[in-house]
Amino acid sequence: MAFIPYSRQQITDDDIAAVTAVLRSEFLTQGPAVPAFERAFADVHQVKHAIAVGNATEGLHIACLALGVGPGARVWTSPNSFLASANCALYCGATIDFVDIDPHTRNMSVVALAAKLEAARTAGTLPQVVIPVDFAGLPTDLREIRTLADRYGFRILQDASHATGARYLGAPVGSAWADATVFSFHAVKIVTTAEGGLVTTQDDALARELQLLRSHGMTRDAALMDGTPDGPWYYEQQRLGYNFRMTDLQAALGLSQLKRLDDMHAKRAARAERYDALLADLPVKRPARLADRVSAWHLYAIELSRGHDRRAVFEALRAAEIGVNVHYIPIHTQPHYQRLGFKRGDFPAAEAYYAQAISLPLFPEMTEAEQDRVVAVLRAALG
Repeated sequence: MAFIPYSRQQITDDDIAAVTAVLRSEFLTQGPAVPAFERAFADVHQVKHAIAVGNATEGLHIACLALGVGPGARVWTSPNSFLASANCALYCGATIDFVDIDPHTRNMSVVALAAKLEAARTAGTLPQVVIPVDFAGLPTDLREIRTLADRYGFRILQDASHATGARYLGAPVGSAWADATVFSFHAVKIVTTAEGGLVTTQDDALARELQLLRSHGMTRDAALMDGTPDGPWYYEQQRLGYNFRMTDLQAALGLSQLKRLDDMHAKRAARAERYDALLADLPVKRPARLADRVSAWHLYAIELSRGHDRRAVFEALRAAEIGVNVHYIPIHTQPHYQRLGFKRGDFPAAEAYYAQAISLPLFPEMTEAEQDRVVAVLRAALG
């Protein structure tokens, strides 16, 4: 019986040809493929600037720095996310805190955020940056968060690592509302570059800062230099930056994949709709659907009804060669964060979601027979 992974990349002959062409070219890195990928991604997402990096964690890191996060700054994010959504603030020497989730969407709760902001204003502890996370590919409530940002004076760094191609209020994510948006191209994501990430922004100055920070803080643009160039070889380091560049090999794969974004998204959406129907009579909570936004369907995460043993169900599925997973263990319950003062019970909605959550397999080339098998084993495990 063939193993069904929770996700699988789709690699075509065109993808292989695109990477092979770079291998046979003059440039393996810092060549024409990276800016071509950036431009194509920006066009698809209707945004002015796209800055490619080696992975989304790097994107979150330099986006925090570009937004002014440093020692003494406060950053808030969702506890229902991968570690990078919070770690990026700590890399900058900032203080991290969390805002509990909406149990329906599993994204940051606007109600909880508003209440926490008002309490922070009274205490003089408002955040400089808030990082809402588009969990599983469902865009978060950015219009409402933008209203709060304008009222309380914080910047928005949208973590859309799950949400390439998702839409919110009729427009692609990454094009409006947030000051900057980070995407991931890890192998299990919507579009892959094997490892890779990208930051979008409409802000010219922010884009320049991101471009500096991803490449050692170095520039060859005379307009950005303090001194007069000695010659065409001249460069200056303007910031303490990093080597967070994407290679041409990665960019070529991403550019090829991006051409199939609509097709891959349609296949994911079709499988998600079919799961909705197949699971309708089972004691599980299915992912939220909202009329004003379109999920990228990176994950199809369910919650078992109370009384069902999540571990037993998980292990029954794994024993049947079905690669289910759990997304995510709440960040604040990790030992490192508990040593920072967080404890279980701090964010009960995220903890309640985690206690019953299972991510079912979902990927573009998943067959209906594979999906039927997943549901049949789940049905039996639920008794």
